[in-house]
Amino acid sequence: MRDVLEPLQDWWESGANAALATVVGTWSSAPRQPGAAMLVGPDGTVAGSVSGGCVEGAVYELASAVRDGQPAMLQRYGVSDDEAFTVGLTCGGIIDIFVEPVSRASFAELGEVIADIRAGRPVAVATVVDAPDSGRAGRRLIVRPDGVGGSLGSARLDDAVRDDARGLLVQGRTQVLRYGRDGERRLDEIGVFVASYAPRPRMIVFGAIDFAAAVARVGSFLGYRVTVCDARPVFATAKRFPDADEVVVQWPHRYLTEAVAGGEVDERTVICLLTHDPKFDVPLLEVALRTPLGYLGAMGSRRTHQDRLERLRERGLTEDELARLHAPIGLDIGARTPEETAVSIAAEIIAQRWGGSGVQLRRADGPIHIER
Repeated sequence: MRDVLEPLQDWWESGANAALATVVGTWSSAPRQPGAAMLVGPDGTVAGSVSGGCVEGAVYELASAVRDGQPAMLQRYGVSDDEAFTVGLTCGGIIDIFVEPVSRASFAELGEVIADIRAGRPVAVATVVDAPDSGRAGRRLIVRPDGVGGSLGSARLDDAVRDDARGLLVQGRTQVLRYGRDGERRLDEIGVFVASYAPRPRMIVFGAIDFAAAVARVGSFLGYRVTVCDARPVFATAKRFPDADEVVVQWPHRYLTEAVAGGEVDERTVICLLTHDPKFDVPLLEVALRTPLGYLGAMGSRRTHQDRLERLRERGLTEDELARLHAPIGLDIGARTPEETAVSIAAEIIAQRWGGSGVQLRRADGPIHIER
């Protein structure tokens, strides 16, 4: 929904009827991830995409019908569909799309949800997308860290989804959860799609060098809230890092210690250490390697890295803790320039996040996209 937020808000506030098609499940090589959305407005205008063009035509027809009064429904497209030749995914994947009407009457809480998303306040929208009784399809529960709104049709189901959705919200994950009619976790009669709208994950770049500017740029492109931190005020300036959300003048280990204590670092946080100077690196890594992170990489030669490891061992870090460090940082793509190096680092971050091998796809076997 995030990618169609502006037109969705405009049509909702005007009192018009629209239809929202959302990717809720993917298998194999489906081109879009759960949460991707396409909106069909009251005048037939389309915003967003659910498949990069593969099934948009079929989804448009379905969404138009739902906008005009048909009930919300879950539709599967792909190689297993009888109509795969005409509307299937050309890349061979399978995609589940839930289409629902959106108006002030059908989604009264939308204005508050949009306000939360725009303000960066965590909120999750849990929607029944699959149920044996069609009357439940489209029911919603709005889940926030400190409260809930709406109902999925059963108090017990509401309680189970509330707890699970809060866990997903902390992780910034979006997925379908399966339950029994009254929230029994051992059953799978009902599918509830939980769309998490959490603040952007953080990328903290330590070391205000030329490579940092390129890394900040690619980090912003990937959707991270980017901070550049360096103890040297002459280098750590907003002018040198226009793509960073903030530039901080602080000793790296002190900044990270304060960020961890303040709850600003979590399992989604990415740290790129580009200083390759022991007086900055070692104290920072001592803190970072003992903090849950999504990725931790450090720049430097192999000799620099070995020296770094010995210094950290002297400070009591274990081999398991040291194994979390990606150093030298990045994948081997032959990068030379700061921009190429940033692409190398970004590729490793993505591989770490999704469990990719980093090898050339043409030399790999098995599915392109790993199910997690």
